[in-house]
Amino acid sequence: MAPPRSALLLIGLLLATAPAWSGGAEPGTNEPAPARELDRSGRSQVGEASFYAPRFAGRPMADGTPMDPQGDNAASKTLPLGTTARVTNLDTGRSAVVTIQDRGPFVDGRIVDLSPATAEQIGLGREEGVTRVEVAPIAVPQRDGSIRRGEGSRR
Repeated sequence: MAPPRSALLLIGLLLATAPAWSGGAEPGTNEPAPARELDRSGRSQVGEASFYAPRFAGRPMADGTPMDPQGDNAASKTLPLGTTARVTNLDTGRSAVVTIQDRGPFVDGRIVDLSPATAEQIGLGREEGVTRVEVAPIAVPQRDGSIRRGEGSRR
């Protein structure tokens, strides 16, 4: 028996809107390499931060570990997994060090998703939902297995 036409349309829509992958794996991980090149430069980025919703607690992140709402885990579309970075709330001046363990956020203008504990540490609460931040990489894994010191290591 063939699947209903509505199911086929839904599958087609999901495939058409899914992120594009270039194939292969990111060196040192089982993670597919994104179609765009990862930023291994160590330069700071400025944009908006948000935080994980409670429903993501315990779910696997891109590196395979469960998302810990009390941990220092964070998500970035452009920084390699394993990057450590200092995230500074530009409104409060408060900062925290995070480890990039996941991909996202998938909302235009947002450059990092933080664990709820890290969001609280930098002064980002549920009332605001998002805030402007600087993400300054401290240590960025390179393709050859070496680590590049980033702008955040100079502070």
